[in-house]
Amino acid sequence: MIHLTTMASPIGPLTIAARGSMVCMLHFGGDQSGPRAMLHRWYGDEPIELHADPAGAVTAMRDYFAGSTAALDGIEVEMHGTPFQKRVWDALRGVKSGTTTSYAAIAKAIGRAAAVRAVGAANGANPVALIVPCHRIIGTNGSLTGYGGGLERKRWLLAHEGVLLPGAEPLVHKL
Repeated sequence: MIHLTTMASPIGPLTIAARGSMVCMLHFGGDQSGPRAMLHRWYGDEPIELHADPAGAVTAMRDYFAGSTAALDGIEVEMHGTPFQKRVWDALRGVKSGTTTSYAAIAKAIGRAAAVRAVGAANGANPVALIVPCHRIIGTNGSLTGYGGGLERKRWLLAHEGVLLPGAEPLVHKL
């Protein structure tokens, strides 16, 4: 059984899916048609049912947005991707709230120093954004780089976690 919900957040609606106790998708936006299609591709005809708090992710997300930025660290995830992508995503889980790293550092950490672009592509294909913190990856020179949720959302998330990017003014945000 797959549980699915859409929650309101300071960065817009988030659609969350979990299979059992593991979150398998966090999608930016409230339209569930794309996420449902992806879930069907991954799990075939496994039933999808609406649920208020799939795998406790909604509760953890609310805690995160309320200021407990480490609240997402304990959420279990089920990732769908290639072995390389999964290695990248595992490395991303090690980038703690309030910190950033670069694509090059992730490539080096997984033993593939020359695979910086492939790391960037894997980062962009992350099906469980925020929980697997792809927003914490920036350019080697400290620049804010691409993000599937948009650069303004990435900037907001980093500021929420206390990261001040070089040359940026602190963002004022209200939850």
